[in-house]
Amino acid sequence: MKYIYLGKIVNTHGIKGEIRILSNFDKKELVFQKDFKVYIGNKKEEYQINSYRVHKNYDMITLKGINDINEVLKYKGSNIYINRDDLNLNENEYLLDDLLNMSIMENNINYGTIIDIYDNNGNILLKVKKDQEYYIPYHSKYLKKVDLKNKIVYTENIKELIL
Repeated sequence: MKYIYLGKIVNTHGIKGEIRILSNFDKKELVFQKDFKVYIGNKKEEYQINSYRVHKNYDMITLKGINDINEVLKYKGSNIYINRDDLNLNENEYLLDDLLNMSIMENNINYGTIIDIYDNNGNILLKVKKDQEYYIPYHSKYLKKVDLKNKIVYTENIKELIL
């Protein structure tokens, strides 16, 4: 099983065991569904989502079999994970984290390796390092193709981003 970080349980909400999660996971629509399995804390305790809603900047869930605040208080501050295989991604689908350590190529020139990914208020930036570090917006203007098999991201127009 390959666990993927989904977010952090920052608090509870109400008295019926609802959990408040802070998450910037890029495929929330695949995860936050009734019956989807999540794993909580260092011990990766398995639960199924019973309900989901968005409240302010938080993803709010209840878990099957839990309907009391006292049963979820112990998870406050814990990380929450999913099993990557449960996402059932198609062959050409990927998660943002899959881009880490991929090479950036444009016109047969290697422009470096993706070393980090930042979410800047909803604008995703790929941090690339070669001789220097620079950022590429995760946008179709720059990213043309992702080759998962060969770990290469093909780009266009990135020279304008390198100082």
